[in-house]
Amino acid sequence: MKDFIIVDYTLRELQKDRKNPLLFREKKAIAECIDTFSADILELPQVQRPAEDRVISRTISQSLQHAAAAIPVGFTKESVSEAWECVKDAQHPVLIVELPVSTVQMEYIYHLKSDKMLQQAVMLVREAKKYCHDVMFTAQDATRAEREFLQEICEKISSLGVSAITLSDDQGTADPEEIEAMVSLVRERVSCRLLLSVSDRLRLAAANILSGIRAGADGARSCISGENTLNTALLSDLLSAKGDVLSVRSGLRTTEIHRDIDALLRTVGKSAVKSVAEQESADIFLDSDSTLSDISAACEKLGYEISPSDIGNVYDAMMHVLERKDSIGARELEALVAGSAQQVPSTYHLKSYVTTTGNLTAAMSHVVLTKDDEELSGVAAGDGPIDSAFAAIDETIGHHYELDAFEIQAVTEGREALGSALVRLRKDGKLYSGNGLSADIVGASIRAYINAVNKIVYEEN
Repeated sequence: MKDFIIVDYTLRELQKDRKNPLLFREKKAIAECIDTFSADILELPQVQRPAEDRVISRTISQSLQHAAAAIPVGFTKESVSEAWECVKDAQHPVLIVELPVSTVQMEYIYHLKSDKMLQQAVMLVREAKKYCHDVMFTAQDATRAEREFLQEICEKISSLGVSAITLSDDQGTADPEEIEAMVSLVRERVSCRLLLSVSDRLRLAAANILSGIRAGADGARSCISGENTLNTALLSDLLSAKGDVLSVRSGLRTTEIHRDIDALLRTVGKSAVKSVAEQESADIFLDSDSTLSDISAACEKLGYEISPSDIGNVYDAMMHVLERKDSIGARELEALVAGSAQQVPSTYHLKSYVTTTGNLTAAMSHVVLTKDDEELSGVAAGDGPIDSAFAAIDETIGHHYELDAFEIQAVTEGREALGSALVRLRKDGKLYSGNGLSADIVGASIRAYINAVNKIVYEEN
């Protein structure tokens, strides 16, 4: 009787839902609930916003009592280091190297041929092993890979000492015979554990897992909630009914899963996320009379554990927001924490900005920054108020950085909604992200840009 490894990726699946983002407290509650079900490994979402994700992932990974905390490492050496910072304090940290192995995905996503992808996989695994002894490899889109290359890359990665290789059916079209053939093929070449990640797009997830076990699979990825995913409750029932026949057993607590599944789905279900947030955070109300203690207590209620200095940063940011509105609630506080806590010391500070725009003239922006008590200013034109403001900042600091990504979204609803901006700047191939928050979306964008610039300057110094 061999142990069947259960890898839960609910948090990663839920992150795809951008219309109903979860509060940090909800993410932590989901992780702790899954931990009680005795999943062996809990996958955290890949790092996208380092300052924010580091706080969230560290807190969640440290709270796990049973499950290992695993996180994808990205595609570069720098992203491996960022991922390690998120889980290094967990009782059992795991780093996951994820790369496509099918020709269509290798060339479409990364524009790499198979030989170059093999080199990249070896580099990332070796880099991850420098930080963590437990490294896993996921062969994405394995069911559509060339069989010789799939064997080659799995054999090479296994020889580097990874703890497990996951074969993934990203397309969701594989049938039990194809899964069994693929697992058998790879099992011939590798000695490490083989895990399966199957889709339920064709309602074949359970059958595919059974075929995979017969061919030598040692575990599977499952999810509490998500479209076309292998459901954890279904997997638990499957192993309970067929485990003795297949000589496998898992640590899943079937009784607890079914007893608590309704409550868990109320927490993570897409239609119920808003009501849960309102129920758990209805008593969070902060205004201009709120003290540092009030803010600290509210952050703790949301699940954050942040330092006194970061509480001060959140307080300053909140006071700035309250110049435009009377009060803030849970979601606004969450955004303030993400944008103000765990930041590097600021070199440049925003003092003021003026921007003008119209349909008959180019947008113009005048930005004033301070650095070491010295005022610096710049004026620039652009295709719009935000483009001109970014150009004015470049003019002010005397340097232009490549803008890799720019996103804006409303944090709350209504005419006084807070706007959140994300800016990613690229320097020497490395990305630096900045967050900004304001009732004025231009102001939020400017603050996000300056936040990213400060990170670049801090690292340079």
